[in-house]
Amino acid sequence: MITLNQSIKWKPESTGTGRFGKWLENLNDWNLSRSRYWGTPLPIWRNDSGDEICIGSVEELYAEIEKSVAAGVMKANPFKEKGFVPGVYTAENYDRIDLHRPYVDDIVLVSEAGRPMKRELDLIDVWFDSGAMPFAQMHYPFENKELIDSGRVYPADFIAEGVDQTRGWFYTLHAISTMVRGSQAFKAVISNGLVLDKNGNKMSKRLGNAVDPFGEIEKFGSDPLRWYMITNAQPWDNLRFDEEGVKDVVRKFFGTVHNTYKFFAQYANVDGFSYSEQEIPVAERPVMDRWILSELNSLIKEVRASLDDYEPTLAFRLVTDFANDYLSNWYVHLTRDRYWGSAMDQDKLAAYQTLYTCLETMSLLMAPIAPFYADQLFRDLNAVTGRNTADSVHLAKFPECDDSIVDKELETRMELAQKITSMTLALRKRDDVKINVRKPLQKILIPVTEELRSHLEPVKELIRGEVNVKEVEFVEGSTNVLVKKVKCNFKILGKKFGPLMKGVAAAVQQMSQEEVAQLENTGSFTFNINGTDATIDTTEVEIFSEDIPGWVVSNEGTLTVALDIQLTDALKREGIARELKKRIQDLRKSTGLEITDRISVQISSDSSTDAAILEYQEWIKEQVLANSLTLVADMQQGEEVSFDEYRLRILVTKD
Repeated sequence: MITLNQSIKWKPESTGTGRFGKWLENLNDWNLSRSRYWGTPLPIWRNDSGDEICIGSVEELYAEIEKSVAAGVMKANPFKEKGFVPGVYTAENYDRIDLHRPYVDDIVLVSEAGRPMKRELDLIDVWFDSGAMPFAQMHYPFENKELIDSGRVYPADFIAEGVDQTRGWFYTLHAISTMVRGSQAFKAVISNGLVLDKNGNKMSKRLGNAVDPFGEIEKFGSDPLRWYMITNAQPWDNLRFDEEGVKDVVRKFFGTVHNTYKFFAQYANVDGFSYSEQEIPVAERPVMDRWILSELNSLIKEVRASLDDYEPTLAFRLVTDFANDYLSNWYVHLTRDRYWGSAMDQDKLAAYQTLYTCLETMSLLMAPIAPFYADQLFRDLNAVTGRNTADSVHLAKFPECDDSIVDKELETRMELAQKITSMTLALRKRDDVKINVRKPLQKILIPVTEELRSHLEPVKELIRGEVNVKEVEFVEGSTNVLVKKVKCNFKILGKKFGPLMKGVAAAVQQMSQEEVAQLENTGSFTFNINGTDATIDTTEVEIFSEDIPGWVVSNEGTLTVALDIQLTDALKREGIARELKKRIQDLRKSTGLEITDRISVQISSDSSTDAAILEYQEWIKEQVLANSLTLVADMQQGEEVSFDEYRLRILVTKD
């Protein structure tokens, strides 16, 4: 049993090698009998003379009863009287007899010596019933023998139960299978943890912290509840259940997927997109399409690998991240204007085909954990296109990765673009900055190596647009704007250098910009402290940049971004125009206008904003689908809007 246990994939592994493994190493004898009334009777008949028989089947018991009748011990065969026919394995035949107490206790058999034998009154431990399940469910060896012997239905691919079953079901399955077949009963096992309250306490009606699962399903739906539980903690870890977490899943994941589908459907319905057009080869699609399809196929590969490794938490966290970070917040956000044009050109068609593929694949990947929502999404998409012959997502094939579409270099470039964008936007939000992204700024500086420049150059314009700056400048070597410092981790370095630490700390503090760059690029730097070499690496120190007037700096790993926060009059005017565009778009939505409706816009005249409006008048009109934009003095109509220090009135009317 110990040897066979080593071939089982345990999740977590520590249960198999620890709790279960130790149990096998110190195994006690299994006391099979139980002094009970309800359960499976021991099939052993014996007498005080030492005669004994163990019955192996109903057919054998039937034959032994016939012997007892012939010997005059029993008057008649009760099985025969009820019409039972040995060897006929139908429910109707077996419903005629009852093998439990008290009926089985009335059966008296006869030994070879002609002496009566009565059944041993004890029952079999109920865990024997559970452990015999792989064989009992197939009625082995009387039926389906070839299915068991060939390995088609045994051992099980995997089982799942609570960790408390280490000495129960897990053990009895393993023990019986080892005795009967010399094989493990299951190839893999997930040992479930407990569901606790949000504070980590066991749920109890007495404590008033128990959660009604049916109430939660009624409130949130079973799919969000299941998604929360699977992605919040690995199945073998205890889960701290918190309703707020379920709400987050509803809003951040299902809400994001739904809004992405809603965006797609809104424009696809206007354009009559049905995927009937010829498929545009991926290689001929714009870079954003190639990137998201590469990420999608990488996701498929990673999800499949995680599920094959019995890691559902990792698999569906990956799906969550893809939906939020890649599909919605990056791809749709950066490509939404491709759906706005009136003509169905190749660029627009590629955008539709790409987003459709992502949504359809998402429905397939979500299906194991969110079966209802995934099926609705799949059906809504397929009802229009008929691309998939399956009537349900659960009848469709699980996605397979197309390696020819995966472009790791493109994924690396886009990941860097996302990181730099995130760092820059975080700088804008700093308490000492607070310049929202609608206000353009002049420049960001990014120190680069030759390799980093090669990754960033192709996505330079994308970064510039996302962070709303006029320039993205790459710099090599030292610059007066980016002054980097190194700070020792004394807890680590103190143990490493001992009495040399004071000298090392002084040397680190005096590092030049070139030396800091060498540390970043090579990962280590060596000092000579009193004739002794002392090497530090990047894991033992913190590298940071100091702000200088007019600039703010952010560091994340080997990436550094410096943002010029000085607002010129020209930048302020453009910022006003962008703020007004947002306010007009908000009014379009609140008044229920269709996305294709043309409008007229009136804005109250103000000496502090008029110049900006006139300078960007045509741009604003184009962005909000306005036929006209007029400045009106002493305007009383419209909605009052405010931003920064400005307060204006805007009137939007449908043309």
